[in-house]
Amino acid sequence: MANDSDVKVLGLGIDAQEIQEWIESFDAILKEEGRESATLLLDRLRARATALGVGHAFTANTPYVNTIPFSQQGVFPGDQEIERRIKSLIRWNALAMVVRANRVDHSIGGHISTYASAATLLEVGFNHFFRGRTDEFEGDTVYLQGHASPGVYSRAFLEGRLSVQQLENFRRELRQGGGLSSYPHPWLMPDFWEYPTVSMGLGPLMSIYQARFNRYLEDRGLKPATDAKVWAFLGDGETDEPETLGAITLASRENLDNLIFVINCNLQRLDGPVRGNGKIVQELEAAFRGAGWNCIKVLWGSDWDPLFESDTEGLLAKRLGEMVDGEMQKLTVESGAYVREQVFGGDPSLLKMVEDYPDEALRTLRQGGHDPRKVYAAYKAAVEHKGSPTVILARTIKGYGLGESGEGRNITHQQKKLNEDELREFRSRFGIPINDDQLNETPFYCPPEDSREIQYLRARRQSLGGYVPTRKVRSKPLVADHDALFREFHTGSDGREVSTTMAFVGMLRQMLRDPEIGKLVVPIVPDEARTFGMESLFRQVGIYSSRGQLYEPVDLHTLLYYKEAKDGQILEEGITEAGSMGSFIAAGSAYATHGINTIPFFIYYSMFGFQRISDFIWAAADMRCRGFMLGGTAGRTTLAGEGLQHQDGNSHILALPMPNVLAYDPAFAFEIAVIIQDGIRRMYKEGESVFYYITVMNEAYAMPAMPAGAEDGILKGMYKFRASENKKPKLRAQLLGSGAILREALKAQEILEEKYGVSADVWSVTSYKSLYTDGIDTDRWNLLHPSEKARLPYITQCLSGSEGVLIAASDYLKALPNLVSRWTPRRLAVLGTDGFGRSEGREALRDFFEVDARFITLATLSELLREGKIEASVVEKAIKDLNINTDKPNPLHS
Repeated sequence: MANDSDVKVLGLGIDAQEIQEWIESFDAILKEEGRESATLLLDRLRARATALGVGHAFTANTPYVNTIPFSQQGVFPGDQEIERRIKSLIRWNALAMVVRANRVDHSIGGHISTYASAATLLEVGFNHFFRGRTDEFEGDTVYLQGHASPGVYSRAFLEGRLSVQQLENFRRELRQGGGLSSYPHPWLMPDFWEYPTVSMGLGPLMSIYQARFNRYLEDRGLKPATDAKVWAFLGDGETDEPETLGAITLASRENLDNLIFVINCNLQRLDGPVRGNGKIVQELEAAFRGAGWNCIKVLWGSDWDPLFESDTEGLLAKRLGEMVDGEMQKLTVESGAYVREQVFGGDPSLLKMVEDYPDEALRTLRQGGHDPRKVYAAYKAAVEHKGSPTVILARTIKGYGLGESGEGRNITHQQKKLNEDELREFRSRFGIPINDDQLNETPFYCPPEDSREIQYLRARRQSLGGYVPTRKVRSKPLVADHDALFREFHTGSDGREVSTTMAFVGMLRQMLRDPEIGKLVVPIVPDEARTFGMESLFRQVGIYSSRGQLYEPVDLHTLLYYKEAKDGQILEEGITEAGSMGSFIAAGSAYATHGINTIPFFIYYSMFGFQRISDFIWAAADMRCRGFMLGGTAGRTTLAGEGLQHQDGNSHILALPMPNVLAYDPAFAFEIAVIIQDGIRRMYKEGESVFYYITVMNEAYAMPAMPAGAEDGILKGMYKFRASENKKPKLRAQLLGSGAILREALKAQEILEEKYGVSADVWSVTSYKSLYTDGIDTDRWNLLHPSEKARLPYITQCLSGSEGVLIAASDYLKALPNLVSRWTPRRLAVLGTDGFGRSEGREALRDFFEVDARFITLATLSELLREGKIEASVVEKAIKDLNINTDKPNPLHS
């Protein structure tokens, strides 16, 4: 019976009974004609309403109920009881791992609550969906929540892949016998973890570009088309990271139905509710549905099914939709009486619905993410869905099972320890066969090998192709040495002026034609291909598009028209360095993920690499990625006119922290050729887990031929490019130049010789990072071998036999050359580009930052004065002759 207030709706003369009849009519169509007919009817009604000018408020939300109703969820195929027991054992061992570690050292840390909330979401996947990699099938790709790692380790322990000792040494990797890394780290556990995900927001974006790269490989014929899926598990709080949602439109635009997001909506961040005053599930549903994703909500467990079945007027769904997340979270820690009052007490019809439910039954109503049947139904619908990516929004409780010590409470993320009563409650709730007198020890538990649990667990993984996660390098080494491919760049440009960027593009063009590596090269660019002179490649190899080219480009009748193709080779990512890095990571790890040696060349504005997406680059380093990152228009003074935000004097400093990044700042084409050829050998022939950062410039000049025997020095970090021809000089200097400033050092060499009688040798420093790494390696060896003859760093060996003052100039911060000053045989005077950039031409910029040939000359004379080799008057006169303004502002502060 409708309330009197419901008889007339909004005073418009339509009563509740008539509305109910419309609802019943729709129900009948759905039942008799099916979902497609019901959907068609709704579409026609909306179109008719629009045509008649009847407006309606737009919403991308559906009611706050399960997307898949009970009538459509199907049958759960597994043994639910034995899977529950396995999951309980994994829960216990995950808890024990963290608790035991923190008893030994309370500062060790670790997380219990994330896996506690995600256990069912993961176990349904492990038992029924995540397919392992085999020789016949590439397997599924699974990005796991980093904070849930204890649960993943616990499962691997039951599988027999990890030992008790390893679990005992969780977060204590340096212990004898080895331990386990805090989170997923392929660098530290290269046979186990595949993808680092605990830096929140990175996993979702990487998974999107991984799913697209899988299609790229298929469309280019590099691997067969399969139904392999990319799964990404993340938390609802993680969606606040811009990277998490930043590329979801790409996934729908590319129809990536091989991609499945599972968002663990436990309504909590690290410190408290995600949307205490709102509803995160509804917010995310609107975002993903608006972006074109298939959205499946798993909110309520099977205990709720009878309630929703009886909710013919939608009152319960309406009430649940009205409650904010702060209220929802509180329901998980309160009594059944509180649930009755808060959820059902506001309407007599709702109260009647639960009048036969005792308070305890209301208190224990399960969330959908903790119900294997609901989760299985959602996963099954996701893997069967075609045409778009799927997101599953699963309601859970953070710290599920931890009781009053943490379940659903704001402190649960920080929970590391449980007292004896809490352990006893957890043990009893999940039926763990541990005696009371053992509780204080919190022992690990693994059933016997012949137990039903172990047999079932292993059988399920065997049926799905093997264990997950597992990392295995399956690619075969390259064969050729590629000498012929790079040889032409050793001879110089015969007077023709070219930039190092154009020289690289020429090499890239050659590599794309190579019979062995041509098809493996993956050019990646964030919408700057024309800036870098790569437009000639559009026609040569095409820009990848999963749909081909559905239009006639405006420049079709020009030589270098914009060509998209389904088998295109260039990944032109649009204006997104983060997305481009996602493609670099997918391509750079394909040797392990797919067993294919794809060679990514990611070229971008150097200022927007390490400074902008350093966390992704760090993840690539952790993942043992291979490939080449090229910082274009590099240096503080080469990008004329662009100004402060674009001019890079930092990236070689920012490249220092990644131990397996080899950073080079070459000045000439032959240097780039040597570096790239050796990089391909090291990464794809020798299998080294390194990748390269190479800076290139757009300043054109004649490229010289390579001096004989320079290869070794180029790779080690420095070599003598041009020696002074004066064999008996009175005054000597050694000028160290690199990248854009090397030519200024060469000009200074001429000025010093002609005007001041100083004979200078010019060294090309291709990599200060390599020199620095060699120096600290040498120092360490000497420290640990005091009785043996001390070794000399490479830079010391180079300069020890060379006389004269030492001057280093680069287009980067002075800190870069200063990194190696401790190993130079004499004081090193350094010029660099500390300070903000300016919009100006190159000549003016080099004067402003005091790194041009005049200042290199002045620095040389100043060092000679300091050593007493010349008079101050010589330096004073040089300042006037060189037209140097001594009153100019210090670029560091201006």
